[in-house]
Amino acid sequence: MATPTEILIEVASVLEGLGIPYVVVGSFASSARGVRRATVDADIVARVQVKQVPDLVKILSSLDYYVDDLAASRAIESERAFNAIHLDSAFKVDVYTARDEFSKLEIERKMPENILPNSDTIVYIATAEDTVVAKLVWFRKGGEVSDRQWSDVLGVLKVQKGALDYDYITKWCEQLGVRDLLDKAMAEA
Repeated sequence: MATPTEILIEVASVLEGLGIPYVVVGSFASSARGVRRATVDADIVARVQVKQVPDLVKILSSLDYYVDDLAASRAIESERAFNAIHLDSAFKVDVYTARDEFSKLEIERKMPENILPNSDTIVYIATAEDTVVAKLVWFRKGGEVSDRQWSDVLGVLKVQKGALDYDYITKWCEQLGVRDLLDKAMAEA
């Protein structure tokens, strides 16, 4: 059975093959930039267009994924997420559409990463700075109760201490209304 990492790599490869810009975000990104942890799904931000949905669904379906083409098209039109579910493992990859300025910037700033030992396969993962900002936004949207989101932020801040572009993080946290959370996280980390 495929591992979550292998599933993420496969979906990323399909996106790349279709010329769809993407970046891995969420717990895979915070694990790569901070402290590793298990996850129940994978998150990708992608610039998918509705006209690309039929090819995306066809290819993923041939690789044993379930993707609802109508749900994917509606998600893109309404700037929400759709998912690809690996049928053998039931592991889910959430694909968020990149419409806002920050999401587009996450894709532009992505970093190539080899996340599978003994493999040359590369996926593109969000920078540490973008991971901190995005995790703080999700923490706020979730009512500031997710211990996992918060510990992901603290993990990245601790591991990347001294290597982070704090001006960039502060600018985006101010713009996205989470500067207070950044200050709290910095004090705690």
